[in-house]
Amino acid sequence: MSEASEMNGLSIVIPAYNEEKAIVETIEHVTGVMEPSQTPYEVILVNDGSTDKTAVIIQSYLHDHPQLAERVRLVEHAHNRGYGASLKTGIRAAKNEAICITDADGTYPNNRIPELFGMFRERGLDMVVGRRSFKKLPTLTKPAKWFITKLANFLVDDKIPDINSGLRIFRRSIAMKFFPIICDGFSFTTTITLAMFSNGYQVHYEPIEYFKRKGKSKIRPIRDTINFIQLIIRTVAYFNPLKVFVPVSLLLFLVGFLLFIIGRMGIFFAETPNDTITILFVGGIQVLATGVIADMIAKKKD
Repeated sequence: MSEASEMNGLSIVIPAYNEEKAIVETIEHVTGVMEPSQTPYEVILVNDGSTDKTAVIIQSYLHDHPQLAERVRLVEHAHNRGYGASLKTGIRAAKNEAICITDADGTYPNNRIPELFGMFRERGLDMVVGRRSFKKLPTLTKPAKWFITKLANFLVDDKIPDINSGLRIFRRSIAMKFFPIICDGFSFTTTITLAMFSNGYQVHYEPIEYFKRKGKSKIRPIRDTINFIQLIIRTVAYFNPLKVFVPVSLLLFLVGFLLFIIGRMGIFFAETPNDTITILFVGGIQVLATGVIADMIAKKKD
């Protein structure tokens, strides 16, 4: 693997799984905006074990456009390994320190890549993210998106405008530090966002357009929302355990205290449910103690 160069070059990683309808347009769009920018760049297409004609179409296109041989590379997975795994493969293969990721389905304005890279380089940022308009997101995903964002904001104690935008530029060396905790599925962007915020890196958000995808969406709203919530809690607990354990501990103490008051007043039951209250208070202490120990371990890792 080549050593990453300085920030003058950009490696654009595009994962593709069954994107035969959009992949050529994506390649042409990306190379079409990068060529006039005079920025040294490479495009790494990661075919994630597609079962349609994605790989054949890419190979045919590159064969018919030999002038792109030094600019565009195809990396293939023998079988489908997931969005996150594809990005990891592309990032490992990249020659530049600056990494841009975008989707192959035509949903992101790739014409903004040179502009975003300019901000990234000139301001010395660790990550710049294209922030999608909430109004542009599919209707079914809006409630889940709102809840997930609010939960993430609370846990990282910061405002995250778009937690899982798929158009972003970041430092390769920083991203690779987090590879051990990044799953191979769709959680790559969410995890790296939380990791960046939790560790105090310089992140900037820039408004972008968001378009209707070409082809069938691979998102499963209910299952993916539950997975995202679990992911957010797990990732924040990894970097800052007290942000997760303290609220849970306080909640147990609060419920126990309310039951004690209600029981004493005889509102719902004749006498105070001592066993339940004891369990809640002891549980609160145990959760808090676990959080303190986890926080000590997290600080030791740093």
